Amino acid sequence: MKEAAPPSNEQHRLNILNSLNILDSDRNERFDRITRLAARVFNVSISLVSLIDKERQWFKSEIGLEAKETSRAVSFCAHAINSDDIMIVEDAQNDERFNDNPLVVNAPFIRFYAGCPLKYRDGTNLGTLCLIDPMPRKFTQDDVQLLHDLAALVENEIAALELATTDDLTQIANRRAFFSVARNIMAAYQEKENTFFSIAFFDLNDFKFINDNLGHEVGDEVLITFAKLLKKSFRACDVVARVGGDEFAVLYAHEKKSQIEAAVSRFNKLIDNFNDARTDYQIKYSVGVVEFSSDENINLDSMLSEADKLMYQNKQHSKCN
Repeated sequence: MKEAAPPSNEQHRLNILNSLNILDSDRNERFDRITRLAARVFNVSISLVSLIDKERQWFKSEIGLEAKETSRAVSFCAHAINSDDIMIVEDAQNDERFNDNPLVVNAPFIRFYAGCPLKYRDGTNLGTLCLIDPMPRKFTQDDVQLLHDLAALVENEIAALELATTDDLTQIANRRAFFSVARNIMAAYQEKENTFFSIAFFDLNDFKFINDNLGHEVGDEVLITFAKLLKKSFRACDVVARVGGDEFAVLYAHEKKSQIEAAVSRFNKLIDNFNDARTDYQIKYSVGVVEFSSDENINLDSMLSEADKLMYQNKQHSKCN
């Protein structure tokens, strides 16, 4: 059996996949409708929406299969995401990549496979819409076009999920996404020793003054710039979100105490550089940063509340100076 090599953009791909908050999510009829249609139209026993995680393939929708995931090592779809074309295996028993694969020699006894890559809006392959059957078969050009069309429907559904968790103006996570993704990350790290969670809570100062005196277009520009510089200052794996009108939050998981301070310092410098180049307005803000270890059994709501209180104290202190 030949395992698939990871794509050249693997870390970027995983960052996108995790940011969508789709892994381990509940069943969704909008996806199931497509896999049912695919199984019926192509007359195959199994149809899947398969997403390739770091060490597994997880099924957002599965028709004809009871499993919700398998190891990435045995995944046909892990091979398929390395190409932009549909991967067709007419008979796995005659393909040296798969002829001794556990999914071929054991249930579900795969012989035929066709997988169309599912693309994110920047062209990154996240997984596949795939067809599987225990009987070998041919796959025509008409079949290829139809599978492409069905995969496009899946991509539209993924895009719709993202819209529900993305702030329209700044294009970073919204409050709903922050709580959902951050809770998943904290749960994943909860059993890991020597892990710390930090939350930085940011609030823009004098934002109402900018809106009232310079106009809402400038106010929007401030919010967009603030979000952009936050994203640039923190890591791709951090959860950066707009959680209120002029409020932003970042969840930062790390293995050494006080690591978040370096990221906040980078952000301060970027804001200073931005302000030095502007004559029409300045971006000013207050921030509260709290840190807890994973063994303190603290919940996300409490962390955010503590960071908010500290931010407010810092804001009041700056007004007095």
